[in-house]
Amino acid sequence: MTADENLTDQNYMFPGLLILDFDGVVADSEIISLSTLQSALCAHGVDLQLYEVRCRFLGKSIKQIKKEVQTLRPDANWDGFDKHWHAILFDRFRNELAPLPGLVPLLDRIEARGLPHCIASSSGLERIGVALGAMGLGARFSHVFSAEQVSHGKPAPDLFLHAAKTIGVPPERCLVLEDSPHGIKAAKSAGMQAFGFVGGAHLEDVRADHRDLLLQQGARAVVEHLSEITLDWISARQKMPNAY
Repeated sequence: MTADENLTDQNYMFPGLLILDFDGVVADSEIISLSTLQSALCAHGVDLQLYEVRCRFLGKSIKQIKKEVQTLRPDANWDGFDKHWHAILFDRFRNELAPLPGLVPLLDRIEARGLPHCIASSSGLERIGVALGAMGLGARFSHVFSAEQVSHGKPAPDLFLHAAKTIGVPPERCLVLEDSPHGIKAAKSAGMQAFGFVGGAHLEDVRADHRDLLLQQGARAVVEHLSEITLDWISARQKMPNAY
């Protein structure tokens, strides 16, 4: 019998919902996303280094990105920018995209214990659907939520609260796994426990600094590998004070 199987309601507050960010948590998509965004911006006269694209736009919705880039080049014609970017992005998704290592075993573990899970992402529903299809994971997620469905995306709490309300779980019983500071802030604002994840390929050169950043934003703990996440791991960290 594993440590997970020994958990009981007497010594563990079983969570009601695990909310997963998508890009950089479910799909190892951020390098593809950021590099194609960099190319699309360059075509519209905004020349940014890749690290600048990551710092500015990681975890933001297309609506937020378009609003910000228009301030960088107000004289440019931004009509059709999102379609241009997504055409490049989706083509690469279909040919290159893979899930984060350990994702499928994680889903197996939580499903075996009956823990509901969902995706809540700043990305649009079309993008998430293309990505899930490319990875063969569409059947593993019966609930997918997008910033398109709420008035304010991350770091506002709206998206996470919408997901919890739709599934019928109180915010205080939701656990959020996020790779972006905006996502951690959103989870904390929603009254949910936030866990950071730094296993995505896009964080390879900044992993230690990004870990600290997520902790500073209120992550209860940060993991580098999805294999680390078990229900006893969650239980132990629920009882710990935040590192910051």
